[in-house]
Amino acid sequence: MSVVDSTVIVVYLAGMLAIGWWGMRRSATAGDFLVAGRRLGPVMYSGTMAAVVLGGASTIGGVGLGYRYGLSGAWMVFAIGLGLLALSLVFSARISRLKVYTVGEMLDLRYGRGPLGTFSGVVMWAYTLMLAVTSTIAYATIFGVVLGLGRTPAIVLGGVVVVGYSTLGGMWSITLTDLVQFVVKTVGVLLVLLPVAVVKAGGFARMEADLPDGFFSPTGIGARTVLTYVLVYSFGMLIGQDIWQRVLTARDARTARTGGTVAGTYCLIYALGGAVIGTAARVLYPHLGNPDDAFVTLVRDLLPTGARGLVLAAALSAVMSTSSGALIACATVVNHDLRARLRPRAPGTAAADGDEVRGNRLAILVLGALVTGVAVVLGGVVEALTVAYDLLVGGLLVPVLGGLLWRRGTATGALAALGVGSATVVTLMALLGVQADEPVLYGLPASLAAYVVVSLAGRPTDPAVLAAWHARAAGGSPHTAAVPAARSATAPRKAPQA
Repeated sequence: MSVVDSTVIVVYLAGMLAIGWWGMRRSATAGDFLVAGRRLGPVMYSGTMAAVVLGGASTIGGVGLGYRYGLSGAWMVFAIGLGLLALSLVFSARISRLKVYTVGEMLDLRYGRGPLGTFSGVVMWAYTLMLAVTSTIAYATIFGVVLGLGRTPAIVLGGVVVVGYSTLGGMWSITLTDLVQFVVKTVGVLLVLLPVAVVKAGGFARMEADLPDGFFSPTGIGARTVLTYVLVYSFGMLIGQDIWQRVLTARDARTARTGGTVAGTYCLIYALGGAVIGTAARVLYPHLGNPDDAFVTLVRDLLPTGARGLVLAAALSAVMSTSSGALIACATVVNHDLRARLRPRAPGTAAADGDEVRGNRLAILVLGALVTGVAVVLGGVVEALTVAYDLLVGGLLVPVLGGLLWRRGTATGALAALGVGSATVVTLMALLGVQADEPVLYGLPASLAAYVVVSLAGRPTDPAVLAAWHARAAGGSPHTAAVPAARSATAPRKAPQA
C-alpha cells in the first residue's frame, strides 16, 4: 500500500476523533448523549440511518455474495433495505412518539413493568455485543491491507478510534461521523469502485457471456436462502436496539418516516451495486479462494493511488458506523434495561444530567474495552453472531410487534413467546447446527402460537397500563405518569369506580 493511501486512512481516523471531540460539546444531557437530543432533521437522519445498517457485512460481504451468486447475491443487503422500509413506513412514527430509549422500555410501557423487560434486555445485550465484536474484528482485514498491521494491533487501533469518539460525544459524535462515513461510502463504493469494476470486466454484455447461467437471475441464490434473509435481516431491522436508537434521534414522526424511507431506498441501491461489483470480480478473478477477498482484491489491483485509499476508507466507514452504533446501543441497554433494574433509584429521586452522561460514557468505555478484548481472543464469530440474530428474532420479534399491533396481547403472553421462541431456536441450533435455517423458521411460529394462546387464556392487560401506553403512543409526555407494573394473570381486578 502506497504512502498516499496510508495517509488518506490515517487522516480519516484522526478526523473521526476530532469530530468526536467536537461532538462532546453538544452532549450536555442524557438525551443529547443517547439520542442526539431527538433533534435530527431529514438529511442527518437519513445519512446516519443508512450508515448504521450498511456495515462491513453489507459492503465486503455483499460483494462476496455477488462473487458467488451474481446479482442474486444482493438479497442479503436487499432484505436489510426492505426491513428498514417496513420499519420507517409502518412503525417509526409510533416509536418516535413513545420517547423511550430502549426496546425494553417500550415493552415495559406496553405490558407493564415486570420481568419481560429484564429478559429482553439480556437478549438485546448479547445481540448488540456480538454485533460490535464482529465489526471490530473486521478492522483487522482493512488495517492489515492499509497499514500492514498484525491482527491484534489492527483490532486495538480500530477499537481505540471507535471507542474514543463514541465515548466523547455519544450519539452526537456518532451521527456526525456517520454522515462523513455515508458520503465516503457512497463515493468510494458506488461512484468509484462500481463503474471501474464493470468497465474492467468488459461491461455487462461480456460479464453475462463469461459467467455461468443464473448469475444474472434474481433468484439464483435460492428461494429458501431469500426467505431466511428476510426473516433474519428484515425482521431484525424492526426490533434491533441499534436501529431503534437511531429512530429515536428523529426530531418528529414525519422525519422518522420520510428519512427512514430514503435510507431504506438507498440500501436497495447499495445492495445491487455491491452484487454487481462482486459479479465483475468473478469475471476478472474466477479462482479466488475466499469470495470475501473480492472487494480488497479489486481495490488493490484496479484503482490508482489515492482512489485506493478512498475506497478502503469507505470499507472502514462501513465497519466503524456499525461498530459505534452497536456499542452505544449495548451501553444503553446495560444502563436502562439491566443496571436500572438491579439497582433502582429511590422513589422521587433522579440523577443529574451530568451524572447520567458520565455514567453512559463509563459504560461505553468499559464495554468498548470488553468488545476489543473479545475480538482479540476470538478467531471468528460468525456462528456467535448467528446465534444472537436468531435469538433476537425468534425470541423478541413477536412480543415487540405484537405489542405494537395487537391490543389483546399480554405480559404473560409476551413472556411465553420469548421463552418458547428462544427455547425452540436454541434446541434446533443444538440439533442441526447454528448455520441451519430451521431454528428461525420454526422458532417464529412457535413464539407466535405461544403469544396468542397464552394472551387469550389469561386476563387482558390492565386498563391503566393500556391507557398509559396509548397516551405515549399519541405523543404524550413521558413525565406525566410512571409506567404501571404488569398485573399477574391471576391478580384480582380492581373494583369499578362510581
